[in-house]
Amino acid sequence: MSVRRLAPKELQPESFAFTAENLAWAENTIAKYPAGRQASAVIPLLMRAQEQAGGWVSEPAMRYVGDMLGMAPIRVYEVATFYTQFQLLPVGRKAHIQVCGTTPCMLKGAGDLMKVCKNKIHAEPFHLNESGTLSWEEVECAGACVNAPMVQVVNEVFEDLTPEILEGIIDAFERGEKPTTGPQNGRKSSEPVTGLRVLTSPELYDGSMVGTGVGLAAAREAIAARAAAAAAPKPAEPAAAAAPAAPPKSDPAPAKPPVAEAVKAAGSADSDKPSKPVAPPPAGEKGN
Repeated sequence: MSVRRLAPKELQPESFAFTAENLAWAENTIAKYPAGRQASAVIPLLMRAQEQAGGWVSEPAMRYVGDMLGMAPIRVYEVATFYTQFQLLPVGRKAHIQVCGTTPCMLKGAGDLMKVCKNKIHAEPFHLNESGTLSWEEVECAGACVNAPMVQVVNEVFEDLTPEILEGIIDAFERGEKPTTGPQNGRKSSEPVTGLRVLTSPELYDGSMVGTGVGLAAAREAIAARAAAAAAPKPAEPAAAAAPAAPPKSDPAPAKPPVAEAVKAAGSADSDKPSKPVAPPPAGEKGN
């Protein structure tokens, strides 16, 4: 992960405070967490502070949020600098263009989209244009890989882009307009660019079958068919073959197998060996 630092002092505002509406929202949000766990609200409060400030989080805003939650400033800095959803520098007043540069988008032309941003906004990311209305950056996967390449502006996505289409979107933001979001090549959602090949019947998804009982009727027919099959008489099963009778328990135990001739010979040889001689007692000793 790249190093993310707070904006320089000359860009930081003197102070920050929630509006009355946002303050009431923040207090309600904090109240959702158990006592002693108020710090868990740091991300939603930072997000609300970013929205109020026009798209970025200043150092005074971080301190303000930390004071509300009883957190040391460094703990709030850690959160704000870790998550890339928080902008640490001022962004364009009208739009901050986030160009996805992950592999699927790059293979589909994200590099050309970045060239458009460099030409129409600024040669470097995280810099405002001359009027301060637009800015841009490269981001990692924004979750629209099927519709690559794409860009995101706040919480809106623009997919299936070409350099020419992105130029038109940027110009629309500059004029203060709201461009049409979603795929820009005419397809619906993330369906195949060649058109749907399955589930093409409109009644499968247009809601025309809702409330007509078609599905319920089919279910009832299936239940009735299973009940009829269960109630039908079953064909007689053929008699099972008689199992062989078990041997009587009084049968004598089987005879032991005969001893091998080699084993017999070894036993005879052992019995014919002379007994082990006993050494004579040492000289001078008499036997008892």
